[in-house]
Amino acid sequence: MCRHLAYLGPPVTLAELLFEPPYSLVRQSWAPRDMRGGGTINADGFGIGWYPGDGPPVRYRRAQPIWTDPTIAQLATVTSTGAVLAAVRSATVGMAVLDEAAAPFAEGRWLFSHNGVIRGWPDSIVPLAADLPVRDLLTMDAATDSALLWALVRHRLRAGEDPADAVADTVRAVAAAAPGSRLNVLLTDGHTVIATVLGHALSVRQGPDAVLVASEPHDDDPDWRATPDAHLVTATADRVRLRPLERG
Repeated sequence: MCRHLAYLGPPVTLAELLFEPPYSLVRQSWAPRDMRGGGTINADGFGIGWYPGDGPPVRYRRAQPIWTDPTIAQLATVTSTGAVLAAVRSATVGMAVLDEAAAPFAEGRWLFSHNGVIRGWPDSIVPLAADLPVRDLLTMDAATDSALLWALVRHRLRAGEDPADAVADTVRAVAAAAPGSRLNVLLTDGHTVIATVLGHALSVRQGPDAVLVASEPHDDDPDWRATPDAHLVTATADRVRLRPLERG
């Protein structure tokens, strides 16, 4: 499994968001509170994507535990942004541990992360992968279930599908092909966050002008709300909407 979060709102430093909360994403890399049997730590890499302005996001990804990287700790104190997607990784046994395997995956303004596992990988997903262009398969960031899940979502986005529908339809298709999969995903363009919860946990904290969507709360703020399983979340800085994943 993994832990991840997305933030939209007034500019904050990466340190305020990822390092300083009592149960921060950094702490979740070595002491997560809600892994639900999906491992014990998230030490197989990390990634942070943030939007410095109106252009595409900047990414920083490494295959090492986040707590062992002094560079990101220094950058986080001086980097401010109003849109972030970040993740710490617990690699599924047998999958590559390298920089490129760490979320967020990216194209254009899109950032994507997957917290979970595709059961029966890779055989269960072969029929869905067969619908992708060969070039997409040959140029995946890594030979992992998360990278393939991103390729499936990205293919729909390139075809012009509504982003929320692209995520929901992909998750439904993968869940049907690989029953028992855990499919919590985050997708953002820096203005909207689209998330799913299927087989794991997801919490949302909505404020007057900011929103956090995360695998688990990073503090004890009573405004955190757990998202029901098998739901899709569409969030902006001032609004959060939920709908069942079963709805087409």
